[in-house]
Amino acid sequence: MTDEAPPDRLSSNPNSPFYDQAVLDRDVGIRFNGVEKTNVEEYCVSEGWVRVAAGNARDRRGNPMTIKLKGKVEPYFKSPSG
Repeated sequence: MTDEAPPDRLSSNPNSPFYDQAVLDRDVGIRFNGVEKTNVEEYCVSEGWVRVAAGNARDRRGNPMTIKLKGKVEPYFKSPSG
């Protein structure tokens, strides 16, 4: 990961192996198919998908239910490092 680009894959779930609190603290924004998304739970640039929350639905463990959408994923940092 460089200072200019977020990682290829990132999750906001602390139980995921792709969770990184240091990166999330920098406020990552996601553009999906050219539209700004604010409800992204996880993304992968190389595979071209995002997982978004499906309303207020929860699974039996209390985690939000998600839907996987495929398309062009563009992550970026909203604030500069430092």
